[in-house]
Amino acid sequence: MADTLIKGTSRMRMAQYRDRWSSLGLNPSIAEISEKKGGAQLAKYELFADFPEKFLEKISPDVAVVTWKPGAVLFEEGNFIDLAFFVVSGKVEITLAGGAPLNHGVEKKKEEPETPSNITMLNMVTLSKNATMRSSNKEIRMLSNMDLDLPKNTGVVLGSGELFGELGALSGWAQPVTAKTAEKTVLIQIRLPALRLMKTKSSLLKDRLDRLYRERMLLAQLRSTPLLEGLDESYLQELREKVALISLSPGEQVARQGEPMDALFLVRSGFMKITRHFGKGELVVNYLSKGKTFGAELLLSELQGWESTASAVEYAELIRIDAPVCAEILRKNPAIEERLWREAARGIEEAGYSTRHLNHAQFTENVLDLGLVQGTSILVIDLNTCTRCDDCVRGCAATHGGTPRFVREGNRLGNLLIPKSCFHCHDPVCLVGCPTGAIHRGDTQHETIKIDGDICIGCATCSNNCPYDAIVMHDKQETWPADMLPIGLRGTPRFQASKCDLCKDTGHEPACVSNCPQGCATRVTSLSQLDDMLEVE
Repeated sequence: MADTLIKGTSRMRMAQYRDRWSSLGLNPSIAEISEKKGGAQLAKYELFADFPEKFLEKISPDVAVVTWKPGAVLFEEGNFIDLAFFVVSGKVEITLAGGAPLNHGVEKKKEEPETPSNITMLNMVTLSKNATMRSSNKEIRMLSNMDLDLPKNTGVVLGSGELFGELGALSGWAQPVTAKTAEKTVLIQIRLPALRLMKTKSSLLKDRLDRLYRERMLLAQLRSTPLLEGLDESYLQELREKVALISLSPGEQVARQGEPMDALFLVRSGFMKITRHFGKGELVVNYLSKGKTFGAELLLSELQGWESTASAVEYAELIRIDAPVCAEILRKNPAIEERLWREAARGIEEAGYSTRHLNHAQFTENVLDLGLVQGTSILVIDLNTCTRCDDCVRGCAATHGGTPRFVREGNRLGNLLIPKSCFHCHDPVCLVGCPTGAIHRGDTQHETIKIDGDICIGCATCSNNCPYDAIVMHDKQETWPADMLPIGLRGTPRFQASKCDLCKDTGHEPACVSNCPQGCATRVTSLSQLDDMLEVE
């Protein structure tokens, strides 16, 4: 019986692997995709040598060994990818702005001036000398795409032992470079779900990502933080080494009301929920997004304990500045004190307002619970003027070949309806795990999330991943052809995922808005707009 279960599990994992990788076989630049590697087989590669075989077996459906032909483009500048690449053999050219690749390790001449004319200072790529991870006494070199100095119209050539693309995949950043094979090249390709698990399993990998952030990004963020404006550059360099980088899971708390106040926090990604005790429960008084601070009053008052609790809404990354360092900052630059008072006063005012106006506090809690803080374009319908004519849905369907991209149902905020229409999130989890890449960021600003129906295989991964039920699976009333890949789809009913694309390819504003005869449908791009609409009522 046990052997039967093992064989059944093995078959299931093999099918899972084929579903995730066989679509790549449609790419003529791919010479070969391996069969699924077991944990023991993956452990033979230096990248995986320090991971347990059972763990490698778990992530194996999301790992493939792929042989690429010479001249194959792996990704281009501006692409969003959910893969990391490890070079087993061959060479990969990494170029910026169409430049010719350089030999690995070539550096600028010392006398060459670093001026804006020959250096791109945003989203640049180079090999970090310190960005290494040791595995079984071997050094795996890693490529960073985090604000480093690569001369324009140049590049690097990566060889065996290089890992690249991982930072962009994990962070959701657009790739700032183009990657192309220089010869026949064998790559280990790791999908995002496996990459995330590897990060949690390997302190080396997590430490490396934090180290790169500290070396390449932290200084810029400290420099741009309003509270720290005016600090001497040399001190900011020192401060970079004194702060701590904190990673939080959903719901994890970083400060608790009543406990000793011992640090100032800067939000570097994600969202934090600020709550206070109210009666027998808690009241949401505010939320903090990237760039906001928590604990400014620590530097100014004799408060002994936190007056609020701060917890992560989803995954969040923070910068922690301990109390003694905060006091040192204030001594270094007394002018900061005025800004700190303003920041602290703003926090006190917001908390007081929420306590006095429970409707506003409920609004803040709702936008967090409903995920509206993620949205860059949210469809809102004013139910006071909506006649339920459904012209918004019909207009959407007419624009998209008879298939509407949203449902006029959803959650209510006062007199407002938030239909089940895509929010086009800052962090779109629907992109994770699509086996064909059908769902992607689709405009030049990379804000609109679109689905390419021609390559969607109807697996419903994106629909299942979307926390807001904004992706609809449609029955195409046909079956997949006999030559379909993956093979398992042949002869089965064909489904296709669809969602709002903001009518980006039509040349006009979203049809749901333009076809509303009452003018009650609108798109909001910020929560302040939504808040204003509620306050007007």
